[in-house]
Amino acid sequence: MPAFSQQSMARLKTCHPQLQLVALEVVRTYDCTVLEGHRGEELQSKYREEGKSRISWPNGPHNMTPSNAVHLVPYPFPGWQKLKYFYFFSGYVLATGVGMGIVLRWGGDWDMDGELNDQIFNDLPHFEISEIKEDNNV
Repeated sequence: MPAFSQQSMARLKTCHPQLQLVALEVVRTYDCTVLEGHRGEELQSKYREEGKSRISWPNGPHNMTPSNAVHLVPYPFPGWQKLKYFYFFSGYVLATGVGMGIVLRWGGDWDMDGELNDQIFNDLPHFEISEIKEDNNV
């Protein structure tokens, strides 16, 4: 059974407990790695300047503590050009969240309409909490 590395777990622990639950469920059957959870001001500003983010500090879901967003990719990493791996993986992650009652928004379908060709900005490893589930057990 796959499991997160220590580095992935450290990154995941910076995320909202609901994101942690989904990611931990995903990795049980689909090997993946956590690239990023919480993002500080310096890194957010750098990503904005480089065009890797469209959001300024402190307005992004990665900027919250805990982070309301996580970057997950399949493991081994297929490379940025192999989009089909991201599309397949995202469906698995989103379906896992739905099965747990946790609604996520994916960076390949920002408007959550199921159309993947209408995006202006793709951030395919990005998953964020769309609706915070009110549950004292999480």
